[in-house]
Amino acid sequence: MIIRYLPKFKKQYKKLPLKLQLQFDERVQLFVVDPTLPMLKVHPLKGRYNGYWSLSVSGDIRALYIMDGDTIVIFALIGSHSQLFG
Repeated sequence: MIIRYLPKFKKQYKKLPLKLQLQFDERVQLFVVDPTLPMLKVHPLKGRYNGYWSLSVSGDIRALYIMDGDTIVIFALIGSHSQLFG
């Protein structure tokens, strides 16, 4: 699996507290091994983010990504539920 990050994602990631950055890094490692782990709460999104998938980083922090084929994951956005979904 190839993981890529959009520039906007990188900016949002850098603004997160270090604890959440590390938590995201751990979740991505788990995601690469098994994206179906229940603790990741991976699910497809609808509406404005149709085509995106959500990965749970912590209680309120989500990372949104899109799939490019079967092996490339592109992380697009990261933030709290209210930041991402209003």
